[in-house]
This record gives sequence, C-alpha cells and structure tokens, in this order.
Amino acid sequence: MLSRKQKHILLKFFSLFSVVRGYNILVIVIAQYLASVYIMAHDKPLKSVLFDANLFMLVLASAVTIAAGYIINNFYDSEKDLINKPYKSRLDRLVSQNTKLSFYFVLNFMAVIMVSYVSFKAVVFFSIYIFGIWFYSHRLKKMPFIGNLTSAVLTITPFFAIFMYYKNFETVIFVHAIFLFLIISMRELTKDLENIIGDLAQNYRTIPIVYGETASKVMLTILSILTLIPTYLLLYRFEVGHMYIYFYLSLGLLAVFMILLWKSKTKTDYLILHNILKFIIVAGVFCIVLINIDVVLNRI
Repeated sequence: MLSRKQKHILLKFFSLFSVVRGYNILVIVIAQYLASVYIMAHDKPLKSVLFDANLFMLVLASAVTIAAGYIINNFYDSEKDLINKPYKSRLDRLVSQNTKLSFYFVLNFMAVIMVSYVSFKAVVFFSIYIFGIWFYSHRLKKMPFIGNLTSAVLTITPFFAIFMYYKNFETVIFVHAIFLFLIISMRELTKDLENIIGDLAQNYRTIPIVYGETASKVMLTILSILTLIPTYLLLYRFEVGHMYIYFYLSLGLLAVFMILLWKSKTKTDYLILHNILKFIIVAGVFCIVLINIDVVLNRI
C-alpha cells in the first residue's frame, strides 16, 4: 500500500504529465526519428542516424521545448480549460501555477544548453522557437487566422530543425510538410469549434466566434479539398512505397470527416472530428515505415 505522501507525489506526477502531454511528446520524438531515418537521411546508414549525438540533442531539446510550451499554454489557458476541459483541468491544477512556471523556465534553459552542443545556429533557432511559443500562448492564440496559422507552424517547427540539420532539400519533403500542415490547420480550426463556449467566455477572438460556425465549416471544407493536391503528388509523382495505403486511408477518413462536419452541432460532435484528424496525424507517424520496410533491414 502506498503511503499518503507517496499517493500525493504520484498524483503530482500524473498532473504534471497531463500538463506537458507526455503522450504527445513521445509521438513527436518517434516521428522525428522515423522522419530522419526514412525521409531526411534516407541515404545514410541506419546506425549513423540512430546514434548521431547531434540528432539526439535536437530531438531531446525539441521534446523539452514542447513540454515547456504545453506548460505555458496551460498557464494562460487555465480559466478557459475549466470550462472546456473540466476533468483534465482538475488534474492539472494539482500542480501550482508557480511550480508550473518554475518548470517552464528550467525546461527552456535545459533545451538551450542541449542544442549548444550542436551549434550556435541551433541555439538561435531554439531561442526563437521558445519565444514564438510564448508569444503565441500570450497573445497570438486569441487572434483569428493568425493564431491558427502560428499554431500549425509551431507544431511542425521541430521537424524543420531536423530538416535544417540534414540539409535535405528534396521536393518530396516539402510536399509531405504541406500535407501535414494542412491537416494540422484543420485540427486547430476544429479545436476552436470544439472549445467555442470556453473561448467565448474568455473573450478569445477565434474564427468560429468572429465569423461563425458555418464560415468555419466552409474553411474546413476548403482545407480538406486542398489536401488532395499534396496527396495526389505523393501518390502519383513521388515514390512513397507502401505508404500509399496511409494516403488512401486518409482520403477515406477525410471524406467521413466532411460528411460528419456538416452534421455537427455539439461539442461531442466536434470532439469526434478532432479525434479523426488526430488519428490521421498519429497514423502518419507510424506509417512512415511503410515507405520502404526493406531499407531498414538492409541498413542495420
């Protein structure tokens, strides 16, 4: 049996894990390594990628910076989350705001120290990234369009760090990035629809609040149609191996998304839509291995 003090510490741990969304960070770490192995450095030996100390520091610094970003975002959104996410908010509040801020500064400091091992350019890059996350959480998040665009850019920034490290400028990488950017943009707008009550109560000027739900659905429809362009290119203009299965699955899920979108009216409806897009993003991470399974076996 755990003592009262041990239970308290355990609850604090789960609270902090909830704040930094540890499960999301784990997926991002896996995504960065898979993207490095299969896309960014597909011509390098597997061991040289997996045991690259510079890459490890970039990935670790990304994870730490993202964790800090979730903390500062949670700090500014604490009142809104009481309305939009009451159960999660109760767990998150087991850790005091002062403790969260302390962790925020410590994690960002750790990230800068880590990337200083790589290069001065990496330090500048992550310093700008850290500032961008703070500025988004503090001010830009409440602005329509700019907030959504900034959030999508910040989400893919860790992959841009890997991209710059390997200096791989193949066109297929940009097409993959466009597809991911569009899906993430759709997810951000869907989250705004899902959280419209809390956003309205806290005077957030999101797209659904400023322009209405119908206009938001039209924008989501346009974004969904735009995803057909990179999908077509990846299926018929570039070699993606067996990952074509993922893109056909994504098309099917986006079709379901569009059908449900125009029938959605409640928070639960939008939560389902949000989860469909999240599944597309997470599935895309693990389906990277489908590009060429034999390549891994041959590069070990």
